[in-house]
Amino acid sequence: MSSFTIYPAIDMRGGKCVRLIQGDYNQETVYGDSPFDMAKHFASEGAEWIHMVDLDGAKEKKRINHEHVVRVARELDAKVQVGGGIRTAEDVAYYLDNGVDRVILGSVAVNNPEFTKEMLRTYGEKIAIGLDARDGYVATEGWLETSEVKAEDLAKELASHGAEVFIFTDISRDGMLSGPNTAAIAALAEASGKQVIASGGVSNLDDLAELRAEQQKGVAGAIVGKALYTNQFTVKEALGEGK
Repeated sequence: MSSFTIYPAIDMRGGKCVRLIQGDYNQETVYGDSPFDMAKHFASEGAEWIHMVDLDGAKEKKRINHEHVVRVARELDAKVQVGGGIRTAEDVAYYLDNGVDRVILGSVAVNNPEFTKEMLRTYGEKIAIGLDARDGYVATEGWLETSEVKAEDLAKELASHGAEVFIFTDISRDGMLSGPNTAAIAALAEASGKQVIASGGVSNLDDLAELRAEQQKGVAGAIVGKALYTNQFTVKEALGEGK
């Protein structure tokens, strides 16, 4: 079993680092003008991975902040996973050809399962499936719409087609610092038999310890955003927790 990974999150909108509350584009806080500088800071604290999200891309359904992502992937030692606005084979190839380590397919995994399966066949574990759930059902299009697909069902289906890594967000917890929905995350890992990265709600080191305790079920890491930006703890502290 690989070690539990901390993924500091950089959400980009208009070229800046921002955080939204529950994905609401009207509830935005700007935390920095340079995604690259933020990524460099996280890497300097020991982060092995950086989680980058193109919020403009998610909304517009095309790549918009990709230059920031590629710069981080090329110039820093940390690995990069990226989501937001990735809709075509060309989008996936663009990122992977430019040094990004993992591409996250979110809305398209629900809306275009055949394309998603094709990407899994082509790129294997370089593709992560982003499952953003509201009451257990997958939400799409920057969380503006809720589908009729259960997160666990979609995970099982895509796992059977080669998906190795899922990123699970409980939208109700996102940006709220209210603690992760650990039970739902562990249940998804057990149902899919694959690695699940927790996203949303981590507010303190105890939350990370709680997720880490579910490692044997397949909970493989946590994406941390607002807690880092509001100085609840540092990447360095997160990496040291529970070792």
